[in-house]
Formats: sequence, structure tokens, C-alpha cells
Amino acid sequence: MPREEHQGVSAFTNRWTVLLSFTLLAGISQMLWLNFAPLITTLEERYHVSEESMNLLLMVFPLVYVLLSVHAGIVIDRRGYRFGVGIGGLFMAIFACVRIFDQQFIFLVIGHIGIAIGQPYVMNGITKLVADWFPRDRQAMATGLGTVGMFAGMALALATTPIFVAATNLQVTMIIFAGLSVLATLFFWLVAYPNPQGNQQQAEPSVRWKELLPLLRNRQLLLICIIAFLALGFFNGITSWLEPILKPYGVNAEQAGLVGGMLIIFGMLGAAIIPAISDRYRRRKPFLILCCAVALLLTYPLCSTGNMGTLLLFSGLLGFMFLPGYALLLSMTEEIAGEKHAGEATGLMMLAGNLGGVLVIAAMQWVKGAANPGSPPSISWSRFCSSAPCSLGI
Repeated sequence: MPREEHQGVSAFTNRWTVLLSFTLLAGISQMLWLNFAPLITTLEERYHVSEESMNLLLMVFPLVYVLLSVHAGIVIDRRGYRFGVGIGGLFMAIFACVRIFDQQFIFLVIGHIGIAIGQPYVMNGITKLVADWFPRDRQAMATGLGTVGMFAGMALALATTPIFVAATNLQVTMIIFAGLSVLATLFFWLVAYPNPQGNQQQAEPSVRWKELLPLLRNRQLLLICIIAFLALGFFNGITSWLEPILKPYGVNAEQAGLVGGMLIIFGMLGAAIIPAISDRYRRRKPFLILCCAVALLLTYPLCSTGNMGTLLLFSGLLGFMFLPGYALLLSMTEEIAGEKHAGEATGLMMLAGNLGGVLVIAAMQWVKGAANPGSPPSISWSRFCSSAPCSLGI
């Protein structure tokens, strides 16, 4: 669907290339966040830093998200998603290049913080972009496809980073990720123009902080934020602590990684299918309830067995049914707030979700210490459930 140049739109721009450009950039943001996760021991030994310092490095992203999520939404509503997402991508590309200077740990820290600043401006643009380019009866499907990139980025970061480091070294690996981030950002700026038949090409009215008050008083949006708080807390708890939860059942780190990978891979498949079914029937709540119910039913059996066949089956089912709930929450947020305030509402929802993720990680650090003071502990599932918000499932 080519556009004429005088319209200010790239000849390559259409709904699918715009969505693809966002999907790639969202995936890169997740890759940049998690590519240190499988290197914790390596980085501790190389830079002589503590495990606590590495954990704080990984927590920078949800912490910064909590601080900047609402502002990112306001910028997107005021200046449009092309500006907001593009600036976020620019931050990620620049600071990914900073991490190339790996001689000192401080360069990794500065680069990671800069990338974390850019992430909310990228991720919060999905609802505005989808509302601009896709009809109402296809928006959940489009949002689901957009989130597939996020899950793919997580899986690729965990799987490929140690392979690249082993085959080359840390600096070459950082160069590879920096190059990918630069290319993804350039591709977004090249194709992600507003829809000429939509409303985004018009100047957005100025958005003020006081205009958030009606959104905060919206009970439906408040419920969405509560669900996001619990859901992302649950997801962070499961993915971050799967190994110590399963360790008492004889599951080693490599096996736990396979279980986590199965959860994310089938989550990508579910994110492409379930939101599309939701669009077909034009219903959101029944499918979100189904996602919650499946999470409640599968979480305990997943975390209370050491049989690999059973673990892979349950993790695949949990990922397939649970992770599409993220796309449904995003679609419901835009529908409740309306297109004008979609960025702000998404910012509030993502703020709540990342706050839940931070609190669960902090709570699990407390559970870890309380379980075995002064020694490397294992976390029992019963103690895990009694001490964190993810005891509610979603």
C-alpha cells in the first residue's frame, strides 16, 4: 500500500510494515534487558562485583519503567507514537553502543540505565499504533503479534547471549546487540509513519498531568491495573525463580531453562492465536478470565514436580494460555481510555505491572534469605505462594 511522498509517508509504509517495525524494536528492547541474565556468574568473576550488584543491574529496567511509564504515555499522546517510540529506540541504540566499552563495569551500568530509559517510550506505543492502523475487530490480534516480538526477544537473549560470548567475547557480543538495536531503530524511523487515513497525523492536543485524574478514577481501568500488577508480578516470580523452586525436585539449571523456554515459546504462539479469536467474537473479558483460570490451575502442578515431560507439558500450556493475557490487557486499556488517552492509560497499566514485578523480585529475595539464613537456599513452592502476590495466579 504505497504512499505518496507529499503525504510525508514512506513508500514502504503500510499497517504490516509499521507493526513489524514496532515488533522488532520491542523484541530488541527485551534482548538488551535480559542479555546479562545468563552471564551473571561470568560478569561477577570478570568485574569482581557481587551477586547483589548484578541483581540490581537486572532490576534497573522495571524500576525505571515505574518512574517513566506515565511520562512516556503522555509524550506518546502529545507527540504521537512515531515520535515517542522513535525517541525510545534512539536512546536504546545510543546506550547499547556505550556497552561496547566493556573495559570497566561502569560502562555496562551506564549503558543499561540508558537503554532502560528508552524502553517505556517504545513499549507504551503499541496501543496507539494499533488503534491508528487497524480496525477495531483486528486490534487485539495486531497487539498480540506486537507482543510476540517482546517474548521472542526475551527467549533469544537468554539463548543466544552465552553462545555469542563463548564463540567470541563480551565486547563482540555487545557490538552485535548494538548493531541490531541501531538497525531496528532505523527501520522504525523509515516505515513507522502515522496512517494518512487515521487521526495520528494531526497535531495532538497538549496533555497535562491533571488530565490523568479521570483515568485514575475509572474503575475499569483501575481493575486492569490491579490485574497487570498481579500478572507481571506472577510472570517475574515464575521466570526469575523457576530454578530454585524446582531444585528440590531434582531439576538442574539447564532443565529449568528448558522449562522456562517452553513457557515463552508457547506464549508466543498463544499471543498470535488467542487475541485473534477474541477479535473474531468481539469479546475480551471471557478470554482474560480463561487466561486467569488456567494460570491458577497449572501453576501449582508446574512447580511441584521433577518429571521433565510433565514440566514441559505444563509450562507449554501455561505459556500458551497465560501470556496472551498481556495483549488482551493492552487492548482493553485502549478501549476503556479511548484513542486520545491510549498512551497515558497504557503508561498507567505498565507502571502497575512493572511495580508488581519489582515487588515480587524483592519479596522473593526476602523469602530466599528467610528460608535459609546465611546459606544458599532453595525456595519451596508453599513458601513461595504464601509470600508473594503471585499466589493469586494473575
